[in-house]
Amino acid sequence: MQNSPIGLMDSGVGGLTVLKEVQRLLPTEKTVFLGDQARLPYGPRDAAEVTTFTRQIAGFLQRQANIKMLIIACNTATAAALATMQQELTIPVVGVIAPGSRSAVQTTRNHRIGVIATTGTIKSDQYRQNILAKDPNNQVFSLACQDFVELVEANDLDSEHARSVVKAGLTPLLDRNIDTLVMGCTHFPLLRPLIQEVMGPDVTLVDPGTATADMATSLLDYWNLANPSGVRHPQGDYYTTGDVDRFNKLADNWLEETPVRAHHLPVADLIQTTEVE
Repeated sequence: MQNSPIGLMDSGVGGLTVLKEVQRLLPTEKTVFLGDQARLPYGPRDAAEVTTFTRQIAGFLQRQANIKMLIIACNTATAAALATMQQELTIPVVGVIAPGSRSAVQTTRNHRIGVIATTGTIKSDQYRQNILAKDPNNQVFSLACQDFVELVEANDLDSEHARSVVKAGLTPLLDRNIDTLVMGCTHFPLLRPLIQEVMGPDVTLVDPGTATADMATSLLDYWNLANPSGVRHPQGDYYTTGDVDRFNKLADNWLEETPVRAHHLPVADLIQTTEVE
């Protein structure tokens, strides 16, 4: 089991921001990533449907790669399905909300924290609840920015159109005097320069992906699952239910180890078995 890969899943390419941190911190670990682009976006879907999708992906990754850990590199899926997956799977399952919340609490100085995420994640209220559970002195200002996901999936990261969408989306937070902003969707770090430009230099951006990779490192040691080989595995295996060429282009623009050559996975292959083994 120590030689098995770490599995990561997302509704699209945003989870590659988490994968990048995992590959940086754990260079000797094998990784396998699945982006469910054909069913993007997850944000507007109800929790039961997102849980079904997550269960299907987890089952595929177990059957295909015998993964030793599942990282739900999607805030919407974490909010909807983390507790269920932790009950159903016999391997460690890590989400992005708790690590991101802890990082925000450790970062803020004035106890005024903003959270931007998809509609589904904001509706779940899990970031606010997690942050307040760690320190009730904080004030949390949550904002759905669903349009940001579409920008990233279209690889529109620095155009004037992207800049105007980001500015319009963040405007409600500009008068809240926050000093910390959680990018509560794994797509959003790809828009980091534009988000920082709008929020200004005095606001610290928190990327839950970094904290999630740290947690994965600790859990591998705790469960004695770390790969002992000492052999570097920088290049992972990639699957997408969407367009392979578009996935490869986006991944090559973001990941350090390239070129990425993803495999296409029809959604029909995912839904054949809805129960994980």
